[in-house]
Amino acid sequence: MRIGELAKATGATTRALRFYEERGLLSSARAVNGYRVYDEGAVKRVANIRYLLDAGLTLEDIEHFGACLDRDVPSSRPAEAMLDIARRRLSVLDDRIDTLTRVRDELAERLAAASGDRIAASASG
Repeated sequence: MRIGELAKATGATTRALRFYEERGLLSSARAVNGYRVYDEGAVKRVANIRYLLDAGLTLEDIEHFGACLDRDVPSSRPAEAMLDIARRRLSVLDDRIDTLTRVRDELAERLAAASGDRIAASASG
């Protein structure tokens, strides 16, 4: 199938598919006319990439999944190495949430102090 067909089948954009290919997550052959041609397994691979991205992993994280992307990722028991990747990503996300919460609270306090509205500061936290 060509890139437009794969995009339609998976809901990914053609730009995203090209990017996945640049990152080594997806591969294609080239037709005589130079068009990318994907096998039927590409649909599952792209679906798995999108599933993992939706779960909060990055493409850098997903690059470690390799051949696992050709299986049914949502239904499969992940290998311990994959769980470690997910745990590390969760820790990064938790740290970002903590930082953003502190920044948000500080901004709310400064805004309340500047506007003389202590109720806004206490209601936001």
